[in-house]
Amino acid sequence: MLDRDQLETFATVIEQQSFERAAAVLSITRGAVSQRIKALEESLSTVLVVRERPISPTQAGETVLRYVKALRILEGSVLQALAPTPKPHAPVPIAIAVNADSLATWFPEVLRELLLSPLIALEVIADDQDHTSALLARGDVIGCISTGSKPAEGFSAELLGAMEYRCYATPTFANTLFPDGLTVPSVLAAPAVLFNRKDSLHDDFLKRWFGFAIERYAKHYLPSPVALLEGVAMGAGYGLVPSSQAAPLVDAGQLLDLCPDERVMVDLYWHHWDLEPPLARDISALIVRVARMNLDASAGPETQAVSTPINSSVQGLNHVAAAPPGDHVQAQSHND
Repeated sequence: MLDRDQLETFATVIEQQSFERAAAVLSITRGAVSQRIKALEESLSTVLVVRERPISPTQAGETVLRYVKALRILEGSVLQALAPTPKPHAPVPIAIAVNADSLATWFPEVLRELLLSPLIALEVIADDQDHTSALLARGDVIGCISTGSKPAEGFSAELLGAMEYRCYATPTFANTLFPDGLTVPSVLAAPAVLFNRKDSLHDDFLKRWFGFAIERYAKHYLPSPVALLEGVAMGAGYGLVPSSQAAPLVDAGQLLDLCPDERVMVDLYWHHWDLEPPLARDISALIVRVARMNLDASAGPETQAVSTPINSSVQGLNHVAAAPPGDHVQAQSHND
């Protein structure tokens, strides 16, 4: 049987990325931290920690870290189940990775249930796809939203649906810069608003629209969905925005769809552990349920739906009632 103190010390070192900070968190000496890590590595006959700055886990360490995170979730669930009313226990730390456009559109409904739960201390990490996948593999998060359909070994990927993007600008911007619509000369002269330098969504859109790649056009970079929308709405440029996010401004006449017959659909997937503790499984079910109520049905590959109902561990999350339940262009989102 693995020693729990050694496991918690190892996880704290990885979380703090430092032996010194882990010692401070655990209120023990740095030497004691090193001894516990060494003893754990000897008991498993493998190296768990890359002893460089910043500290990181080895591949074996990633497996152990996921085990510790699952163990914490299981323990928290058991303690809450045994004495939920007379003496509530400390919330269980849960971390998930979510792309920024989801955070700005449909994901707040999930947050409302999770943040009001007495069971959970939630950490949401907003990052791009490569980083969220790495966080999941390391065991830093219990799940992540990604455009990738293929899960890594030991993980599952649930198809959530597709987020619709359309190309918007203010009427004044459109009349001034695009009097004849989106043409190559006008696109080269008009600034676009993108999420960041890794944002390939706009490039993919232009390539589909014209039939060939266009790269040398002016770009503003605003690494926030809210800031990106505000940049377009103030007339600083044109850009691709989730249609649900832009809808109020479109209805108010402040934004115009530059290409009404062209939409970009981005498939989103929830990646999570194959073997989930009950609380983590219920969170996955909640995310899938809310996503499928808010996102478009996707043309992506069929995946098995999460069939586990929201059981007693998630029914206690809060008292919010559950909501009732074109051409497809597959692309990567700005910020997944």
